[in-house]
Amino acid sequence: MIYTCTFAPSIDYTAYLPHFESGALNRSDEVYYYPGGKGINVSRVLSRLGLTSRALGFAGGFTGRFIEEFLDAEGIETDFVDTGAITRINVKIKTDQETELNGPGPVLGEAQLEQLKDKIALMTTGDWFVLAGSLPSSVSTQFFKGLADRCQERGVHFVLDTSGPALKELLDTKPFLIKPNEHELGEIFGVEVNTQAQAFHYASLLVDRGVEHVVVSMGGAGAIYASRDHGYTANVPKGKVVNTVGSGDSLVSGFIASYIHHQDPSKAFQYGVASGSATAFRTDLCELADVEQLLPEVTVTPFEKRM
Repeated sequence: MIYTCTFAPSIDYTAYLPHFESGALNRSDEVYYYPGGKGINVSRVLSRLGLTSRALGFAGGFTGRFIEEFLDAEGIETDFVDTGAITRINVKIKTDQETELNGPGPVLGEAQLEQLKDKIALMTTGDWFVLAGSLPSSVSTQFFKGLADRCQERGVHFVLDTSGPALKELLDTKPFLIKPNEHELGEIFGVEVNTQAQAFHYASLLVDRGVEHVVVSMGGAGAIYASRDHGYTANVPKGKVVNTVGSGDSLVSGFIASYIHHQDPSKAFQYGVASGSATAFRTDLCELADVEQLLPEVTVTPFEKRM
């Protein structure tokens, strides 16, 4: 079973309109309501790629019920810890520029955190645990290290898809997969990463620290992959970028889906890049047909280990 975990899920209310004027009445042309959060996005894409997952995390109130009902309608199991409070709504206004208003994440108590630990204790060898999205600063790093340790003890693949100090501090838990972009990779080492060669160099340093698979997404410049035995670069397909939200999560989903089927990092990397690109070309997350159509356009090439 694949488990995804989102600490601060949301309902993403996205409004499209030709022009937005602050302080005035604005009317939308189109509106969309989707459950938001990186772990939730991973579950949604996995479902579209034909894999079953269970979404964990913290939710509550009428908005939490909406998220559960929405995911259930897409065939995704949920097992959220009840926060006792209304899950946030994030407002995204899309015109020629994008404006966002994100609500605060949940305030979590010790009892609620223990419930999540109990769920992980039931996972078994071969399961996957995807910890994705921003992690609350009010929860200690030791708690997250404890989750990773439980995964290691049980033979569970631990996928870490976060950023900032949390990513840097949790690298030594030796996750199975991480997927920073070039800016997040640079933040880890206090440098600027501008080229694929630089990205591969620093990704290889993370592999030396114990991360099994590192994928670095670099927007239009493609992506790189590094592991103990392999290094690859991939282009991204040509197309009109409509919405980058969820592209990274889709890459993670595509990598996991392919890896489960083939155990081949090259194929998983290619499928992940195709999945991320397919989402970027849509207003919502990618569908299987989108990924399969783009897959031949993604060329994976062995990467020479150079700076």
